Amino acid sequence: MSVGRSLFAATLAGMLALTVTPASSQTLRYANQGELKSLDPYTLNESTTHAHLGQVYEGLVERDRNLKIIPALAESWENPEPTRWRFHLRKNVKFQNGDPFTADDVLFCADRVRATGSNLLTRVPADAKVVKIDDYTVDFILTSPNPILINQWDTWYIMDKKWAEANNAVPPTPVAATTPSYASLHANGTGPFSIESHQPGVKTVFKANPNWWRKPEHNLKEIIFTPIASDATRVAALLSGEVDVIEPVPIQDIQRVNASPNATVLTGPELRTIFIGMDQARDELLYSNVKGKNPFKDIRVREAFYKAIDAELIKTRVMRGLSTPSPLMVAPELFLLSKEFTRPKADPDGAKKLLTEAGYPDGFEVTMDCPNDRYVNDAAICQAVVGMLARIGVKVTLLAQPKALYFAKILKPGGYKSSFYMLGWTPGTMDAQNVLHDIMGCRDDPKDPNRGESNVAGYCNKQFDELADKILVETDTAKRNQLIKQAFELGNKDWAYIPLHQQALAWGVSKKVKLAQRADNQVLLYWATKEGE
Repeated sequence: MSVGRSLFAATLAGMLALTVTPASSQTLRYANQGELKSLDPYTLNESTTHAHLGQVYEGLVERDRNLKIIPALAESWENPEPTRWRFHLRKNVKFQNGDPFTADDVLFCADRVRATGSNLLTRVPADAKVVKIDDYTVDFILTSPNPILINQWDTWYIMDKKWAEANNAVPPTPVAATTPSYASLHANGTGPFSIESHQPGVKTVFKANPNWWRKPEHNLKEIIFTPIASDATRVAALLSGEVDVIEPVPIQDIQRVNASPNATVLTGPELRTIFIGMDQARDELLYSNVKGKNPFKDIRVREAFYKAIDAELIKTRVMRGLSTPSPLMVAPELFLLSKEFTRPKADPDGAKKLLTEAGYPDGFEVTMDCPNDRYVNDAAICQAVVGMLARIGVKVTLLAQPKALYFAKILKPGGYKSSFYMLGWTPGTMDAQNVLHDIMGCRDDPKDPNRGESNVAGYCNKQFDELADKILVETDTAKRNQLIKQAFELGNKDWAYIPLHQQALAWGVSKKVKLAQRADNQVLLYWATKEGE
């Protein structure tokens, strides 16, 4: 063995000795490239965080292995009239500290999820009234019909009102918070696991909840989560048997993992769209050498950036074929008419001409924000974009950061502080309207303060918003799809965003573990079983 390999092995062994407890047949060890910063379920609207906290918390509804909405804390519901939903809550359910689950907790959470600091503001409409009928019946009264009201409630987790009030945890913890709150360090849900210990960025230990109201489908006593940012270290830990599940497996290592005797890679299509945004709201970009104006307000500049970026080249060179270039901001599985759209081919010469027409013959300078531990090959994709834009004279300074710092910088209430960035989005509703409203809708709409909640770019077209509002209340599927098509046509005409691709799922799993894989990329370990060792 070489000195370098010996040093790597020693470093890995030392790290694992600090972060992993001795193996047992019912201890599952999981490693992800990103850390779990906060246990507050309303801090960050992000799939991996939802999956972590979904071991502990539950919603009124949940999604099964095929992403179908099924009952959870609400055992049934009905729509007695277009603007009213009635939920019948499950009785004899207790939080992990023994407090009973009742309608008061639902009302409390409806207020908390819409409060300042929450990153899940769109889970419950801002103008909805939540009424307690009795201890186990709750009505949601809307100002207009909403046929997809509950579509993202599988990750609207219900908290214990009494526990939150007793621990000064009523306000949600903002994603940009610099001081941890009680709810960010502790958890008390109704789910299959409880938190035994949580060291942000180091290790989180989950213990099976013996009083869970459901019959477990897992056979685990505990889950030990350890963030391992290094791709090489994460793969080595899987291959050595030090961890049982990793996400993601770097594309370049898939073949090696599959060839190993200990582990395999679960692959499949993902519903997340990776895209690039440009600040179109400010009169002057925060991070650019252009002063007194904003180049991205010029549609020619946005079109130039779009045509300079070669999604097919990213697919072959960076993603090694494991991505699907996209013409839309939503996965084709979530919109029936997506096949009617085609992505414009890369055209650096045409892009250079557009920049010249816009008054930037020599390009300009801009900073690009990018996570380096959230999506598959995220930093490498951004580096490729930097090179592609250099060909048309645009000098991009890449700021690639861990997701905790990245999201705290760019997302509300941090202040949408980015001039140019890459982001990924899986619609929480599994429906195109979520993208149209949350990502592409105008910010700061007095009639709908939650519109554009994750619209870091500040794209705004009132005609587009009118279509999104019609889509929300349209119950005829054919008419609804035509409205969605019109909205995407309008957004594409504006060169509002630069959709890149849908990435492929790649989870590394020990051959001793059986685990269901969902297309939303949530690693849900309450479906995991592990053989004895």
